[in-house]
Amino acid sequence: MNRVNVSIDRLRQLAHRAEHRPARIPADERSCPRCESHYSAEEMRRNFRVCPACGHHFPAGAHDRLDQLAGPGGWTELWPGLRAADPLGFYDLKAYSDRAQDAEAQTGLGEAIVCAELEVRGRPAVAAIMDFAFMGGSMGAVVGEKLARACDHAAGRALPLLIVTASGGARMQEGVLALMQMAKSVIALDGLAEAGQPVIVVLAHPTTGGVWASFASLGDVIYAEPGALIAFSGPRVIEQTTREKLAPDFGKAELQLHNGQVDAVVDRREMPERIARVLGILHRPQRQQPPGAPGPVQWAQEGAGRAARAAQSIPGLSRRLVDRIRPGHDGDGS
Repeated sequence: MNRVNVSIDRLRQLAHRAEHRPARIPADERSCPRCESHYSAEEMRRNFRVCPACGHHFPAGAHDRLDQLAGPGGWTELWPGLRAADPLGFYDLKAYSDRAQDAEAQTGLGEAIVCAELEVRGRPAVAAIMDFAFMGGSMGAVVGEKLARACDHAAGRALPLLIVTASGGARMQEGVLALMQMAKSVIALDGLAEAGQPVIVVLAHPTTGGVWASFASLGDVIYAEPGALIAFSGPRVIEQTTREKLAPDFGKAELQLHNGQVDAVVDRREMPERIARVLGILHRPQRQQPPGAPGPVQWAQEGAGRAARAAQSIPGLSRRLVDRIRPGHDGDGS
């Protein structure tokens, strides 16, 4: 009969190691909310504020995004002096002007959007980058004005426009003036489309409200960062209104990709290369017209004149054809 020897010494050793295993460092503000991995500030900077363990995307400021997109070439800010006014004299727990000043002191930004000229891996472009840290990235009159100026600037210089959104929607402290920026931004993008320049939009967490309902959804190519909330209303507001529980993935970038609302979900670390590749495909710099060459308006006028002359000759042409095939007609016009 075969004998089997069983030893529990190894199990005792494992139990002993478990008892003396050092306690796990509790999660805090320096750890990833998804996997609780700890990180250093330098490690996060090198990784573009993406958790190296699980890929969780932390919020990124406008300046950090510009630094990542532009690389060593740097970027040049446009219209940094624009500041929000307080036309309504809005006051809740504090004055709107005080809130704007506090946001500027905390973020170092003048508004919730930063516009700049830069090159993305050697591809020139105009960028409009939103920052959620400034009053929730809300869109007021200055945000709409800067975006409209960015569209005009890109059209005038024959450059593509790159937009990164992170916003809770229109700024309630400006009332209907903030809502007007939805139409203003749409018209500005329409003008850029008429100029033949592409628009690439990157949707960061969160992109909601009037921003998503206007210019954020109008890019020629729309990318989203993993896990970003993209919806007109957030799930908490909808659940409180409808008294119904939403699916866990409601409004997430991956679901919006499945629904066809975005073209791709792209890791932030891969975004500059992806954008540069798309710019290389879509952007065609306009060639300079030689002096004296007819422009588009003159071409259109000449084409319209030729079409009018052709239309006027059609009745006479028809009569000549009928006369030509009429029996007994000798074709000499008599």
